[in-house]
Amino acid sequence: MPIIRVRSDAGPYEVHVAAGALGRTSTQLGRMRDVTGTYLLSSPRVWESWGRPLSKVLRRGARRARLTTILFDDAEAMKDLHTIELIVRELSRAGADRRSVIVAVGGGVVGDVAGFAAASYLRGVRLVHIPTTLVAQVDSAIGGKTGVNLPEGKNLVGAFYSPKMVIADPNVLVTLPHREYRSGLYEVIKYGVIADPELFQFLERRMLALLRRDATVLAWVVARCARIKAEVVTRDERESGLREILNFGHTLGHGFETATGYKRFLHGEAVAWGMIAATLFALATGRFSESDAARTIRLIASVGPLPRLKGIRAAQLRLILSGDKKSRGGKVRWVLPRRIGKVEWGVELPWALVARGFAELSGIAESALW
Repeated sequence: MPIIRVRSDAGPYEVHVAAGALGRTSTQLGRMRDVTGTYLLSSPRVWESWGRPLSKVLRRGARRARLTTILFDDAEAMKDLHTIELIVRELSRAGADRRSVIVAVGGGVVGDVAGFAAASYLRGVRLVHIPTTLVAQVDSAIGGKTGVNLPEGKNLVGAFYSPKMVIADPNVLVTLPHREYRSGLYEVIKYGVIADPELFQFLERRMLALLRRDATVLAWVVARCARIKAEVVTRDERESGLREILNFGHTLGHGFETATGYKRFLHGEAVAWGMIAATLFALATGRFSESDAARTIRLIASVGPLPRLKGIRAAQLRLILSGDKKSRGGKVRWVLPRRIGKVEWGVELPWALVARGFAELSGIAESALW
């Protein structure tokens, strides 16, 4: 089983990536000492697919006999402080103490919420991630970012809180709805643009196989992306520099999610539009070649259709972006590509250019490309 090691201020942890890794969960958790209770945090829809097999695996170990399951709605619109309160009160009523372990079983929302609950409850209890979506396996489960949304913006309340372990099994992706699976592929493309031209070329050649969820191709991609994420967050855990490259496409993507009340776009879909916008900005400022820009947009388009941008106004986005957690003094900081495999972060752009780029983006959204 490929093991990817991540260093953090709270201590190192391992990311286990392999087909069939879920079946070895009990063995992996059995390495943790002085556990008084295991609390599985998930959503009803994830639990319907994976609750029974995971519970069966965990109950094989006598030390895992005491299991408590807490389910909550994993819709992006429910990722808020009220949900955190409900979860930590459930933990308290169930008798969770400081030697408890919280196991987050689900996608990005489950991981963000469970992670923030683990960081907050009793000022911190141990956390394990079992990501069940592509975007969580390649991105959100690794690196220790946790948080919830406010009406004013996405992930504005949270903490850096590293897990003790991540167990990523590509086999669980077979039950993922196709739209959610495709949403994760946009995050995979992100890694190719920001850090790995070989991965980008692989995706250009093998996207159809990846869309079919070819097991060999998928396992290679998940491990490759996880290694990139691990390397970046090891070098910059608190997002003081290099880690900002992971925000490629996310600045405007988060704006789209907020502007539409988290109801129109899946996260990866919003990021896809954000990456196209950042590509246009880089092209307009002479940072990115026309050929690389065309390859980037073409690869994003090859994943499938994206929700429209209809009804989103530039003025609305400007207000949202000024309050984004990545802004400094109200000034938006962009991540723009220089070439495939290399990006520049902390870039400030005049709003006139951003507004013009957004108008072009709206034109692309209504074109035959999608």
